[in-house]
Amino acid sequence: MPGIILFDGTCAFCERSVRFIATRDPEGYFRFGASQSPQAAALLGSFGTTRESTKSIILIEDGELYLRSTATLRIARRLTWPWRLAGALLVIPRPVRDAAYAVVAAVRMRIAGRSNACEIPPPEIRARMI
Repeated sequence: MPGIILFDGTCAFCERSVRFIATRDPEGYFRFGASQSPQAAALLGSFGTTRESTKSIILIEDGELYLRSTATLRIARRLTWPWRLAGALLVIPRPVRDAAYAVVAAVRMRIAGRSNACEIPPPEIRARMI
């Protein structure tokens, strides 16, 4: 079963991250969905949570839901070399990792701006959307 990554569909940084992941995931393990979509809401509801309560990148893998730095580093472990090495950072205590994640999350809109929500993803990503 593929891993599912839910991302903020209004964030250009997040959309670029999806492109980054997709190009470094040659086996096509990950599927993607905007966290604002009805499909994402249904998935999150099955875990007893909502997009508003998570405020994070979300990874659903092997029946588990992962957030923030844990999601990011678990994703990295599945990517091509050398990106998979980042998965080793999972040994750092989660509060420390999540503090670093929070810094990036706080400035992501300033870094990349808002997304053009009408933009159609490239075919290789569109085929992997939930």
